[in-house]
Amino acid sequence: MSRLLTPFLERWRLTALASSLLMLAIAHAFETFGGLAPCTLCLRAREVYWVAAAAALAGMLVVRTQNGARFRAAFNGLLAGIFAVGVGVAVYHAGAEWKFWPGPTACASTGGAVSASDMAALLNGAKIKPPACDEAAWVFLGLSMAGWNALVSLKLAILSLLAVRHERAKS
Repeated sequence: MSRLLTPFLERWRLTALASSLLMLAIAHAFETFGGLAPCTLCLRAREVYWVAAAAALAGMLVVRTQNGARFRAAFNGLLAGIFAVGVGVAVYHAGAEWKFWPGPTACASTGGAVSASDMAALLNGAKIKPPACDEAAWVFLGLSMAGWNALVSLKLAILSLLAVRHERAKS
């Protein structure tokens, strides 16, 4: 298995950047094309991927500077920490969906699309129900998006740690 992972571990910062951007694109597609407005915790999960993408990009630039190669393991470790935070956010969100614990009190997103018919309904007294963190909007194979995000974040955190070990083994 090491031979399969080596190309990814050699270019881990690029892989982490691509993975983060892919996760953001998937979330955006669910929102745009699937009509699933994000709740507060969904937005927090996206923030983790934005931070990971920025750290990966910064790492890619720094390691190419003079004496920058010595920071490879440090950036991979930083990415492991960021993705570990993503695991925490996703597990918290999934736990709130499964009613293991309460979600945050301000668990509604102010963003989302509003159509003309929605505006007309609102003018006629309709109530707006924002997305709630404790209701799974989409479930596939028994896992909500938050559950799948927890697995993806865990995979990325573990691979980041393997990338740290890989870099240290080279020196």
